[in-house]
Amino acid sequence: MKKLINDPNNVVEEMMKGMAAAHHDVLKHVPDTAVLTRVERTAGKVGIVSGGGSGHEPSHAGFVGKGMLDAAVCGPVFTSPGPDQVLEGIKAADSGAGVLLVIKNYSGDVMNFEMAMELAEMETITVDKVIVNDDVAVEDSTYTTGRRGIAGTVFVHKIAGAKAETGAPLAEVKASAEKAIRNVRSMGMALSACTIPAAGKPGFEMAENEMEIGMGIHGEPGIERTLLKTADEVAEELISKILQDGVHKSGDEVAVMINGLGSTPLMELYILNGKVSDILEEKGITVYKTFVGEYMTAIEMAGCSVSLLKLDDELKELLDAPAHTTAFRM
Repeated sequence: MKKLINDPNNVVEEMMKGMAAAHHDVLKHVPDTAVLTRVERTAGKVGIVSGGGSGHEPSHAGFVGKGMLDAAVCGPVFTSPGPDQVLEGIKAADSGAGVLLVIKNYSGDVMNFEMAMELAEMETITVDKVIVNDDVAVEDSTYTTGRRGIAGTVFVHKIAGAKAETGAPLAEVKASAEKAIRNVRSMGMALSACTIPAAGKPGFEMAENEMEIGMGIHGEPGIERTLLKTADEVAEELISKILQDGVHKSGDEVAVMINGLGSTPLMELYILNGKVSDILEEKGITVYKTFVGEYMTAIEMAGCSVSLLKLDDELKELLDAPAHTTAFRM
């Protein structure tokens, strides 16, 4: 294993220190916590908090800033942060109008974030939650009951954050986030495994001529392991499965996210997007906006995911609203 680290047990703490130092105009580290929060605060605004295990950068701290998250809670690599740390994130985001938690559907995250909600309510902070389950690959997985939350979560961050910036109350911010969740679907694939720093070896083995369709962002199994396919074939398979879910139909407008998992060059992501664009045009689905890059990774895994967000007038307006974060700017 070759990694540019110091002590494998300190990677998250040192990463947060480096992020806060690099982006001190946007981010600050809450001392003695696993929380990164916004420098610029808006009094009386609903706070938006997300987080989970580290190793998915830029998710989630890269989306802290004006127009998106107010705080991100950075757990150990691929491990949910504890309720005490989530509570610190809630406190950091609270400015008197309540806090909305955006939770990816993994059992540990759901349990710990819900426990933190109870602790916050004991401290008279109003908190609500939404749970993102955009992955159409599998119904249940290694870490979930129900569908996993993957890169489509970033669209939910954007929609919820933009709605909160309007001064809308907590119930309306939650409603907009839930609309985004109902309308976003994703699916991914992997060409290689990733290595958790403390483990020191890849989480699984995959032959040079193999790939996994539907793999999760922690290396959870997908729907099948196949021989390597072309970018066009991968695009066909991912989009076909997403469209089979029935949310996106001819006549719809969508936002598209082509997300790299850590080691896939932009060249390859753009090749994939070319075919995705062609398929959607053939299906009568209009692409309103496309995002290509790394938004939710799996350390250094090679592979990608595709997310489609069906848009209406409200979601288009919120998607287009200004955002100033380290990893997402509009």
